[in-house]
Amino acid sequence: MQACSILADNIACRRGDRVLFRGLSLDMRSGQALHISGANGIGKSSLMRILAGLLKPASGTVSHKGAIGLLDENPAIDPQARLADGLKFWAQIDNCGNPAGPELALDIGDLLDVPFRYLSTGQRKRAAFARLLNQNAAIWLLDEPLNGLDTDAQAKIGALIKLHCGGGGICIAASHQPIDLPEAQMIALEDFAV
Repeated sequence: MQACSILADNIACRRGDRVLFRGLSLDMRSGQALHISGANGIGKSSLMRILAGLLKPASGTVSHKGAIGLLDENPAIDPQARLADGLKFWAQIDNCGNPAGPELALDIGDLLDVPFRYLSTGQRKRAAFARLLNQNAAIWLLDEPLNGLDTDAQAKIGALIKLHCGGGGICIAASHQPIDLPEAQMIALEDFAV
């Protein structure tokens, strides 16, 4: 994997008239991991969207080198489509080869004929991870990545994150839950709340 980085300089987030946080800076390089913690509603998801370039910060700047893959609560798979068709659609969009590897690694191979709407929360999360793996993105932004996952699935996700960072990728995970990240830096979003 080529060298990657993501930098945020003095960013602030506003929702309506309310400033959720301000003065947040980070500098992440190849192989690093970061755990952003905080209570519900403090702005973790907004921060992830700012880092992904989907939301403009109220102030400050964000820059990155390397492709970004965002995993959040919206897996963007057609609920009417079979899981296989949804993953195939994104594999074509993301220009990846054979999506079978991630499906097998995440134990969703037997769900490929099931319409996405019938999958459990944990199955949907594993499908979203399969899509993320297929993107070959250097920078992973994971918003509440463990929600809905059982202990076995959490361990598999932890192993995938370690493999990603060990290969030179970056992982930034926003979670109110403890998460096993390799030698992770920590940011408590409460420290930047207004």
